[in-house]
Amino acid sequence: MNRQGKVPIAASCQGHEAAQLGSLLAAQKDGRCFMFPYYRDLGLKMAAGLTPTQVMLSFMGKEGEPYSNARQFPLQGADLEHNIIQISNVVGAGLTQAVGYALACKMQGEDTVVFSYFGDGASSQGEAHEAMNFAGVHRLPVIFICENNHYAISTPQRLQMVTEDVASRAQNYGFPGFTVDGMDLARCYEATREAINHARTQGPVLLEMQVERLMPHTTDDDHLRYRTQEELDGIHERDPVAAFGADLLARGIITEEQLESIKAEALQAINDATDAADAATPPDASTMWASVYSE
Repeated sequence: MNRQGKVPIAASCQGHEAAQLGSLLAAQKDGRCFMFPYYRDLGLKMAAGLTPTQVMLSFMGKEGEPYSNARQFPLQGADLEHNIIQISNVVGAGLTQAVGYALACKMQGEDTVVFSYFGDGASSQGEAHEAMNFAGVHRLPVIFICENNHYAISTPQRLQMVTEDVASRAQNYGFPGFTVDGMDLARCYEATREAINHARTQGPVLLEMQVERLMPHTTDDDHLRYRTQEELDGIHERDPVAAFGADLLARGIITEEQLESIKAEALQAINDATDAADAATPPDASTMWASVYSE
């Protein structure tokens, strides 16, 4: 739909789903967590309650778009009902915002844990250092979740940092950092549960979720200009959604027929949402200033 001119831009979360869903499920289990996602966290938002139709309304900028009625960049609004805060499209800015929120929670005596999601590219920004340093000094209840897909747009990890991982940086700020298999849903869930307990009682934690970016950076990118087809074939074999389905089959939790039925239902939901958004009208020009300021 991007090539048809109907969707201006989209950043896929394919390859990140286990990291996003696993951490969200742990947060929902706790019930006292607030999340500051970043632009690739569509899986997190959908798992929290965003519907396929709302997603497509946002991508197409149509009337009824859930965050601002199509006044801003697709999918970057707040969902306060589900404790999800506004996304900042400035790379790295979300870390300092999350830390500020965590400081406010601590000062007000609230029993809240704050999640800050970001990519490996953002970890190279100055705001990442500022946020982690401040959080460490003040022992704030914040979990830094780096979804490391090893590419900052087209820049590979080896040209971003001399360290082998992001997690090891945490020790320099006085708090623990852990590397997690971000393609393993159960491991992401357990690691986040442990991190919540630590953040609430002892202060910050850095979780580096090792994921793979299965798609180009955005719909405007051609990743074959800097990645080989062999590399892409290899990482697609580790698709966390396919791996989770295979695990459910292996454990006898579902049958092949049930799995195929789930896939068919998902495809139908996507097609229905796309048709509904495509048929929807753009916001009327007379409502230009609505959904812009607090009312």
